[in-house]
Amino acid sequence: MSTKPTNEKLGLNDIMKRAQEMQKKLQDIQKQVAEMEVIGQSGGGAVKIVMTGQHYAKKVTLDPNVLKEDKSIIEDLIAAAINDATDKIERNLRDKMGSLTGIKLPEGFSEDTTR
Repeated sequence: MSTKPTNEKLGLNDIMKRAQEMQKKLQDIQKQVAEMEVIGQSGGGAVKIVMTGQHYAKKVTLDPNVLKEDKSIIEDLIAAAINDATDKIERNLRDKMGSLTGIKLPEGFSEDTTR
């Protein structure tokens, strides 16, 4: 009597092994994204936001000339810089996830995966 596994069992073991490898790679990607920092900018660099991969704003830098602007303009510039930083994080995550799966992921796919 042979103790050699059948082809069916080998296939299942291979699938399980690959799933574990992908899970490990996914965890590595999530860690890399969580640890990264990006700089979102607006107004030609007059407003800069340093944001972590977990979407936490760490630092806001305003060019002194921005403070001479109307309050609503400053608010718009800050919002635009935040959006720029968020977009950079999402693009980075999509690129990394795409390299894991071999599939180009659509916009919005990666929402809430780093939280």
